[in-house]
Amino acid sequence: MAVKIRMKRCGTNNRSFWRIVVSEAKMPRDGRFIEEIGYYDPLPKDEKFVVKQDRLEYWLSQGAQASDTIKTLIKRSNKKAKK
Repeated sequence: MAVKIRMKRCGTNNRSFWRIVVSEAKMPRDGRFIEEIGYYDPLPKDEKFVVKQDRLEYWLSQGAQASDTIKTLIKRSNKKAKK
């Protein structure tokens, strides 16, 4: 079973909101998932990206692959945390 960490779209038209989920690779984007580990809201002036760091590290240690977007968001949040 291939596991991915990716984004699931929520919200309404013109007001998107993304949840960070762990799901099987074969599942559709908004389909069934294993665990929700955070969220991303791009619309506020300073975008909100919240993720349960311990669960993220756990799933990465178990072999889950993060999507390119998730990798970028993690890097960006780490830069903000260092400042």
